[in-house]
Amino acid sequence: MRKALAHLKKADPILCSIIERVGPFRMEYGPPEFHSLAESILYQQLNGKAAATIFKRFTDLAGDPLAPEGILKLSDEQLRGVGLSKQKSAYLKDLAIKTRDGLLNFARLPDMTDEEVIQHLTQVKGIGVWTAHMFLMFTLRRPDVLPTGDYGVQAAIKKHYRKRTLPKPHIMEKIAKPWAPYRSIACWYLWRSLDIKTL
Repeated sequence: MRKALAHLKKADPILCSIIERVGPFRMEYGPPEFHSLAESILYQQLNGKAAATIFKRFTDLAGDPLAPEGILKLSDEQLRGVGLSKQKSAYLKDLAIKTRDGLLNFARLPDMTDEEVIQHLTQVKGIGVWTAHMFLMFTLRRPDVLPTGDYGVQAAIKKHYRKRTLPKPHIMEKIAKPWAPYRSIACWYLWRSLDIKTL
């Protein structure tokens, strides 16, 4: 990690001052498995507290850790009862079916390139590029992911790089070019910078 931080500080003076203020790198990782992906689908477009409550109710019924069989045994009424929308229930069932049937293979993911992982995961309904990016960063621990569709990263770039509006992907790519091959680490610092009042 020292090598990554040294590279980022040297490559970008703005990022250097963010790293100095945020302090040590403490990204929390999850295991690259079915449970993590199901959790990320459930958390989409929900605030942390509401999502955590729904997730707890859901795992109480389906089992913890989540497995395809646990989800597929639940009825639509049960899924609605824990607070899941019809759409989200459909996404979780699609994930469970594709995993059970072997179309989605978690064991193969660590050996795939970032692009291959994105293609493999986005075959599931409700998993877009953003969710695939989060999975690459937080479960597969890929060091060089730039989630151009992430609002937090966009907001941090707008704020620190003095942009009038949220930056488009090509602007983000240009700003982040010097951060490679550690763009995931840079993004973690950008997210954290939004929580720090002095920045």
